[in-house]
Amino acid sequence: MNTMEVQERNAKPTIQQDLIQKVIGSFGKYHLWLCLLIFLTKFPVAFHQMAILFLSPKVSYSCGGSELNNTCPCPDPVYDTSIFSSTIITEWDLICDRKWLTSFTQTIFQLGTLLGSVFFGMASDRFGRKCPLLVAVVMQIACGVGAAFVPDYWSFTFLRFVIGMSVGGTMVTGFVIVMEFVGTQYRDLISALYQVPFNLGHMSLPLFAYFFRDYSDFQLSISAPVVILLSYFFLIPETPRWLIAVKRTDEAIEVLERVAKVNNRPTDNIRADIEAYQASLEKHQLRKGNFLDLFRTPNLRKNIIAMAFNWLACSYCFYGVSQYVGQLSGNVFINVACSASVTLLGTFLAIPLMKVMGRKTIVITFHIICAVCLLILAVIPEGVGSVISASIGVVASFIVFLVVYLYCTEMFPTVVRNAALGFSSMAARIGSMVAPFVIGMRDTALWMPPVAFAILPLLAAFITICLPETKGCELTTTIEEGEAFGKKTKPLKQ
Repeated sequence: MNTMEVQERNAKPTIQQDLIQKVIGSFGKYHLWLCLLIFLTKFPVAFHQMAILFLSPKVSYSCGGSELNNTCPCPDPVYDTSIFSSTIITEWDLICDRKWLTSFTQTIFQLGTLLGSVFFGMASDRFGRKCPLLVAVVMQIACGVGAAFVPDYWSFTFLRFVIGMSVGGTMVTGFVIVMEFVGTQYRDLISALYQVPFNLGHMSLPLFAYFFRDYSDFQLSISAPVVILLSYFFLIPETPRWLIAVKRTDEAIEVLERVAKVNNRPTDNIRADIEAYQASLEKHQLRKGNFLDLFRTPNLRKNIIAMAFNWLACSYCFYGVSQYVGQLSGNVFINVACSASVTLLGTFLAIPLMKVMGRKTIVITFHIICAVCLLILAVIPEGVGSVISASIGVVASFIVFLVVYLYCTEMFPTVVRNAALGFSSMAARIGSMVAPFVIGMRDTALWMPPVAFAILPLLAAFITICLPETKGCELTTTIEEGEAFGKKTKPLKQ
């Protein structure tokens, strides 16, 4: 579709997109600086999401003076502290009839991430991107450090819940900030690179655990460095797209002029151009969107339901199959590092794929690859082949996970973009909360978990067919533009 066709179809979003990119460029010095700042938030996200691997690693114990190991009931356990001097299991005796509490604390963390994604998504559409991000950072620091010192299990679990909320908030809000600054032709690359700090954080987590073998010291070591993110009070701007969408024109002009100067762009006509654009928006009575706006109109409703199911399916498979691979015996530090390295490979593979393929094509293709690998896993004997098949499934699901972040951002208009990301992320959390129960089906039959994991990506591949392609399209602003996006018929001219 050429520029003339875009303008004829809907002039308003083209003016905004072209205007902002004309003013600050698609990617310059300021964009690079902003990306580096936001990317830093993904390290603590990885630390806290994967911390359970070292907060509650497998631990052996004997019962009193007997020679019996790992038996129940065990009223006076003596724990093996040769690898970890203290874990939440040894600290609060989470064995036998209390063993379920180990999984429960992680489930509660994921519930916090789910709620945080929704609440912070709605808050950032209503109050701007910067303020909710800063609130999430402060919550993460305070509760992360506090969790290292609380004396009982339930206080620890509650603080992990709040940390989960802050993690959900930083993920959805930080990503939208980056996407609303970066130009169209760089969105696919930056959305892929946005996951690299998560991969690196995951890979570096075994180093923290290796040097801090006490769970309290480990928790403190992954939480205290987040203090550096308090600098965001001064370094992170509000996004001009949101400011324009809510008619805070002067603030948008101020941000655009500052960014333009850093990127060595002319600033003479910024105020006149933005004010002219803002005047055009007044005629359309642009209003703030909310979560319910995603479901009021048929096209947006279809898109958000299909998108959310994609997020659920890839999260369900990624976390579930990763845990399935993680059951392998061996050195826990090396196993975690290797597992993280596989996902890093998927990140770098996705970058060239998003340059040459559409979002829709990638999502459908890798859902199918994931499902096929898991079906193969169900019928072959356990061994090297099963490990390879499961690993390919993990990489395929992670590539989908990476692409749907960008796909969702491009599909929904500015006034509900964060709400869409928040709702989709909520669906992803549900998938990650269900996955551990699927792994437990191994006790019934070895083939059941792989088949159960394969069903959702296969369904998601077919559901994705009904979604529009977004590669190369301009970001929409209003609910009306979002409802018209992807329809075969042209929207009515006003």
